Amino acid sequence: MTPMLALLAASVAFVGTHFALSHPLRAPIVARAGEKGFLGIYSIVALATLVWMVLAFRDVGPGGTPAWNGSGDVIWIAATLIMLVASVMLAGSYIGNPALPAPGAEKLAAKEPHGVFLITRHPMMWSFALWALVHVLVSPTPRQFILAGAIGFLALVGAHMQDRKKEVLMGSAWTGWEAKTSYWPRFGALLKAGPAAWIGGIVIWLLATFGHIHANGMPAGIWRWVG
Repeated sequence: MTPMLALLAASVAFVGTHFALSHPLRAPIVARAGEKGFLGIYSIVALATLVWMVLAFRDVGPGGTPAWNGSGDVIWIAATLIMLVASVMLAGSYIGNPALPAPGAEKLAAKEPHGVFLITRHPMMWSFALWALVHVLVSPTPRQFILAGAIGFLALVGAHMQDRKKEVLMGSAWTGWEAKTSYWPRFGALLKAGPAAWIGGIVIWLLATFGHIHANGMPAGIWRWVG
């Protein structure tokens, strides 16, 4: 198997196992292993397929003709700002999110939308999708289209499928939340995300882009121009 085919296989496995375990296989596994057992299996499979995908991505190497020039300052400035937005949405997604598997989800869904949920009811999923977009923008190579495409596809289709699952599990609590929120982002509400989301997002943004230097040997974010 060539490195590119291995990457494609790993990406299909990463996406496919997420969907299978989150939907058709969840109930039978929970019935046999319990909720904690299911979470353990889910975590192991998710980590294993993610590691496989990353290793396959590195095996492909940085070669390949890019679809466009992603090294210009205009694209990098846009990518840096998009990643800031993604980081704010990710940080805010942990504050009162009824989609997270925690007790009291119905009560959270009954509240009026706040913070990043004024942007979308799936801020975490959209943060991953924005991450994927950024990486395609700055590195439009075949291997990046596969890896980032898999993550973006999983995030956005997974968010849609999560809505359907939550409608069954939470009934009117979730349909009421859907009626008050949007699947598609309304970025005009970004300034209403709240101080906690912005502070947490800026910290994530700075640390993640700084770590990019050591993980990939390439400065990202403001570190391309600072230091």
